[in-house]
Amino acid sequence: MMAVTIDWSEISISAVVQIAILYVVIYAILKYARGSRFGQALMGIGILTAAMFAFTYVFHFDVLSTIIQALLIYLAISTVVIFQPEIRRMLSQVGAFGYLEKAKHRPDGSATPEFVADTILALADRRIGALIAFERGISLRGYEDTGVVTDAVFTRELVETIFTPPLPLHDGGITIRNGRIAAAHCVFPVSNNPELIESGMRHRAAVGLSEETDALVVVISEETGGVSVAHNGRLIRYGHEQRATSLLRWINKAMPGQRRGNRLLARLTLRLMKGGRR
Repeated sequence: MMAVTIDWSEISISAVVQIAILYVVIYAILKYARGSRFGQALMGIGILTAAMFAFTYVFHFDVLSTIIQALLIYLAISTVVIFQPEIRRMLSQVGAFGYLEKAKHRPDGSATPEFVADTILALADRRIGALIAFERGISLRGYEDTGVVTDAVFTRELVETIFTPPLPLHDGGITIRNGRIAAAHCVFPVSNNPELIESGMRHRAAVGLSEETDALVVVISEETGGVSVAHNGRLIRYGHEQRATSLLRWINKAMPGQRRGNRLLARLTLRLMKGGRR
């Protein structure tokens, strides 16, 4: 059997670019079609076609290879007709610039720091008071026993529902563990810091929890819509101009694991959203 050798000197930069473009296109199609009937059919057709071409190449069945190539044309047309709804939905997602759309959740179901920050800013704009604690090294399970254990997916609708009065869970705080809402309606210890005498109970509870644990606690004032962060016994209040970037920076520290490559895009998106809310 003859060994196949490749002359790398004959491969131009143009050929590499074309291969890269083809790879991106195929990856995009498989990404958008994943989980649908069209994606499963496309995967099956691809595997079957690759196997048939490999078979005809190894055994030099030129006639069979020509027939398969002709059948592939009719198979492609049939696939477009049969899976027209799935293809239309996929094209609409591409037209909506799906690659520039900010991801809300990771593959494991945990919320991304950008989505959490965006949700907190949305609550602040609506002046919905909130108390959100992010678990870090020290467990918050002891404080969760004072509330209602949820272990729920972090969504904007759920967070708004929890903190909207007079619903039963609006009083108290929620804890975030691994990007999920671990518990709601939790009672946090109140700080006795004399500098917080004029602050509300939410702010004092946020500082109190940060004094006893290494948790990051975010507070939203329902009177002003201001966003504050409590960490290591200190309360930092942010104005409207700096709250978006500062909040995202804190949450990225409290929720490790987010890819750094997406953070610049996330910060830019938050800045644009902040400007749009003015």
